[in-house]
Amino acid sequence: MSISGIAFLVYQRASRVVIQKHTSSLLKDCRTPKIASFSSCALGKNFCKSKQTELQHQLRRYVLRSTFEAGDAKKRGQFVKRKETVKAAEQTARERNATESVPSYPLTTSEWRKLKELYQGKRQFEVSMMTKMVAAKSDVNVAKSLLTYVAKENASISYELLLKYLTLCVLGNHHAEVLDVYEIMKSRFKVLDTSAYSLFIKSFSQTENWQECLTFLENIKRVITPSPRNYGHVIAGALRHGCATVAWQLYEEMLAADLTPHLETWKAFFDHKLYLDENKSKLMSILLYMRNNQIYPSELLAKSIKSWFESDPNISWKGSWTTIARSGQCKHCSSSLESIHLTEEEYDVLKKRVMNDVILGSDVFNKTTPQELQHFKDFVKKRHSYDVVIDGLNVANITNRGRQSETLLEVVSHLAELNLRLLVLGRKHMLRPSRSWDRSNMATIQQKADCFFTENISEDDPFLLYATLHSGNHCRFLSKDLMRDHKACLKDSGLRRLFFKWQRGHQLVLANYNPGRSINFQVVPIYDTIVQTNGSSWHIPYDKDEVERCTYEVPTKCWGRKDKELLYLEIKQSQG
Repeated sequence: MSISGIAFLVYQRASRVVIQKHTSSLLKDCRTPKIASFSSCALGKNFCKSKQTELQHQLRRYVLRSTFEAGDAKKRGQFVKRKETVKAAEQTARERNATESVPSYPLTTSEWRKLKELYQGKRQFEVSMMTKMVAAKSDVNVAKSLLTYVAKENASISYELLLKYLTLCVLGNHHAEVLDVYEIMKSRFKVLDTSAYSLFIKSFSQTENWQECLTFLENIKRVITPSPRNYGHVIAGALRHGCATVAWQLYEEMLAADLTPHLETWKAFFDHKLYLDENKSKLMSILLYMRNNQIYPSELLAKSIKSWFESDPNISWKGSWTTIARSGQCKHCSSSLESIHLTEEEYDVLKKRVMNDVILGSDVFNKTTPQELQHFKDFVKKRHSYDVVIDGLNVANITNRGRQSETLLEVVSHLAELNLRLLVLGRKHMLRPSRSWDRSNMATIQQKADCFFTENISEDDPFLLYATLHSGNHCRFLSKDLMRDHKACLKDSGLRRLFFKWQRGHQLVLANYNPGRSINFQVVPIYDTIVQTNGSSWHIPYDKDEVERCTYEVPTKCWGRKDKELLYLEIKQSQG
């Protein structure tokens, strides 16, 4: 098969080059990750140095530099899902080239009839066509012509087809048509499903009929708990029509149901400039909710918060966009942010709960045995506290070059040269000589650090957490494991935030490892990245709108290859 006309994606992995085939349209449409794409002819004799330099530059930008940096999880996932993306693109191309196209203008009844004849054997032609219209966000008049055809042919329109049409109307903000559908469905069907009520809520909340949303919400409650999106639309409708009391009642109801509000809901509250003392305290409580739940506002929400503060008729506030230096000092007002380190009281509380809920939890027998755990506890108690606890297998697998034991030995030796007390956790199979595990390497590691090897079926994370917490607040652990499963074992949101704070202040991650040459660790922050206030000022970290971030990442802005700065909104009372 000729390769002409096929584009390629090239990226480096370890010491070899991997080439993957992609369709030209895929590379054209895909904007992330930012890796150079070029035609197949570039792989021949004309693959010049400038292209190689450009590619290398793009690859350097992909190197993982911070486990908790916003967007890194997305980049890792993109490489894992590469093959699935190609298959999805091929499927999309087949669908685009299929004869099943959506009309671009309203058809007559006879024209719809002829079109249907082309789809002989196609079940539910009308529903399928309306589904395609929703996906293409077609002109509502085209959809109306389809309904007219169906009504003439069948004398009635099915619930499923009406629901698809309703979806199209809501997406296009055709509120008059939505009202017509509501009247039809209300008269024809005794009961509507929750998806229909959700669509009506979204549309009605933007009209003078917004109060109908309260009834829709009650109907949803009879079946399931309304979603944060449902509540958010009704709250926005109430605020839009000057009913702040109803909006706050719904907001409190949502929190009582243990639902996390969407950022758009908070934005609606701040956008409507509520300045009565009661409203002020509630809006401040939104900021504290973000703090307690480690939530970062979007850039749009941050702008609304800034505008709300600055428009306060009673207090003069000034908002500024700023960044935080690695020292934890705000570059605008020079004040220092809260330390990432826990207080003694916080540390003792976290230590106790992690020991009980994570290490000795109900599934302890799935992680280890009581005898092994007790043996490890006795092992730790008989020794002095450690400075660094190392996840041996995790560290040994950071590269596929050389033996695993050589990698682990090099990292252990590097830390031992700093006169740190080390504990290496591993599994017993690491002590059996093999191509991966050299006997002399393992013997040297045991001379430089204390070592504990669990059974091969045991999980080492509980041992890692136990040893680190038992050694004291100064001890750090070395691992790329994000500990999300263990954090989830803590049912209290405050404790989960405390665990995440402790993790970011104590976890060492290898940022760069070049066997035999260099070992570099990611910088551990010294300040906490949460919403914080001292009464007269606020510092609010926020997300850039174009950056996707997972819950365990913090918002950052990359100025260069090495320097990263956290984005903050600073709100401060003006002098005088």
